[in-house]
Amino acid sequence: MVISKIHQAYRVGYLKDVVLARVLDEATVASLNSMIHSNNAIVISLLKDDSTFIQELFARLRSPTTSAESKKNLVYFLREFCSLSKSLQMVQQLQLFRDLINEGIFDIISDALQSQDKKLVLTGTDILILFLNQDPTLLRSHVVRQEGIPLLGLLVKGMITDFGEDMHCQFLEILRSLLDSFSLTGAQRDTIIDIFYDKHLGQLIDVIILSCPSEDVGQSTSNLASSAGRVESQNSTKPEILLNICELLCFCVVHHPYRIKCNFLLNNVIDKILLLTRRREKYLVVAAVRFVRTILSRRDEHLVNHFVKKNLLKPVIDAFVANGNRYNVLNSAVLELFEYIRKENVKLLVRYIVDSFWNQLVKFEYLASVQSLKVKYEQCLENCGTKANVNVSDSRKRIDERALEKEEEDYFNEDSDEDDTSSESRTRKVQSQPVSSDGVAASCPSLSPRSGGLVDYEDDEDDEDYRPPPKKHTETSEDDEGTLETLRLKRKLISREHENEVAYKKQRLGKSSKARDSVFAALCSTLSQAVLPSKKTANAMPLSSQSAEGTKALGEGNHTEKESSSSRSSGKSSSEEDSHREKEPPRNCSDCLHSPSDNRQLSGDDCPLVPPKSSPEMTVNGS
Repeated sequence: MVISKIHQAYRVGYLKDVVLARVLDEATVASLNSMIHSNNAIVISLLKDDSTFIQELFARLRSPTTSAESKKNLVYFLREFCSLSKSLQMVQQLQLFRDLINEGIFDIISDALQSQDKKLVLTGTDILILFLNQDPTLLRSHVVRQEGIPLLGLLVKGMITDFGEDMHCQFLEILRSLLDSFSLTGAQRDTIIDIFYDKHLGQLIDVIILSCPSEDVGQSTSNLASSAGRVESQNSTKPEILLNICELLCFCVVHHPYRIKCNFLLNNVIDKILLLTRRREKYLVVAAVRFVRTILSRRDEHLVNHFVKKNLLKPVIDAFVANGNRYNVLNSAVLELFEYIRKENVKLLVRYIVDSFWNQLVKFEYLASVQSLKVKYEQCLENCGTKANVNVSDSRKRIDERALEKEEEDYFNEDSDEDDTSSESRTRKVQSQPVSSDGVAASCPSLSPRSGGLVDYEDDEDDEDYRPPPKKHTETSEDDEGTLETLRLKRKLISREHENEVAYKKQRLGKSSKARDSVFAALCSTLSQAVLPSKKTANAMPLSSQSAEGTKALGEGNHTEKESSSSRSSGKSSSEEDSHREKEPPRNCSDCLHSPSDNRQLSGDDCPLVPPKSSPEMTVNGS
């Protein structure tokens, strides 16, 4: 059944692709493809379910008696078998690949990669790519084990091997997948990266050094790859190999910035890679410029300083100048590098490029990128000069502030004794003042002992009006004493006015409350007589008596107010005018209530109780 399905699938494919290729419509082509896909799925399912078949296949691949030609055919069959497994469902595909790993397929691939037959080597890489497309963790789990370490070395070796016309990029893709830090996790990632940097990175650098001989580079970096052995001289290394190496290094810079930085700074790897700028192939020079651009994009301060210290941009500038006015990929790559340095404002590189290479770049000043770089350089110089001036002024300002603080401390330390002495003498004077019969001091209102010196007052208004003297130490103590005496006199006047104002407000409130009570009582009596006219005779006497009492109360309030106003100083004339205005409304109200017209018209229904031009509010307010 398996053989019949294989033959049927082959014949249908032959009819579709060769015999009827020009006459078939899309619907017929889709039907034939579905038939081929179904037959392949049946074939793979039958073979994977036959355990004896898989075991016999790997037994023949391991047998030393199997001929080289037979092993080659078995490897080709294995690649076809893995490729056709795409016809299965995803779960079945994963199970099949795990079964193949358990049978030791990676060991078979390692043997194929060591073969002298380059086609067989490329077949082995095809099988690895199929595994990576299915599940990359399957291959990574094998590489981190002890028995899988040689496989990584074989992949690096295959990457730097010339396969002639059959050269492809399978090795580069496999190494990228294995070193991808974004998809790796935990110890698996660290193990693979450590193996690659410790044993195989030196091999790749050696290939670049040996393909670009230079007098400046004496020794190779083969000590980084002690276990992998020294790379033989390859003066005829294909440019495609160097290009793939440069691409892999750019990938490592992005994914392993810390390891790359340590390795590059310790072994001077950057200047060795920049030897590619001496190659005749322009795309290799562009690859070296792209490598520099990738490193600078990390914005690492140590790497930037390394570029300046080692003068590493000189090969790039020389290649740009040698390219002349030709508008090609190299010209664009270098200008883009200049533009990136300017936009990212890498000041150290801007000053380094202009200071070191402006004599070479001056003939390209007509280019916008070069001119903008020069402008940025001038701005950096201006900013540096301004910053230096600001730093000098700031240092002088800090010194002046320290001196001012020292003077303030000295001022407070010296004036503390004088303040204590003046406050004690002022307290004695206040206590020794004679007191009159009404409780007021002869010269000024009684003051609390706390009202002198730099202490808090009972009223917040005094604190708000108080303005402390400036904290400066004068040369003579007489000026300080005069200033303090002036401030004390001002505070005394302010506190005296405040106490007079408080006393006046209290008297005013007491007077107004008494007047309002008498008016309200009279109004209530009048309204009760208006509501009950039959009892006018009985209510007339209470009304007159209440009015008389209200008038008497108002008279007493006026007498009290006169006594209080006579005790005030002669300078309070405005207060007497206010009290005079307050005394007039009660007289008008009492006259209005006791007028003859009101007494005569208490029993009349047509006459109003209150004058016609007045309102209730005016009556209550006493107007």
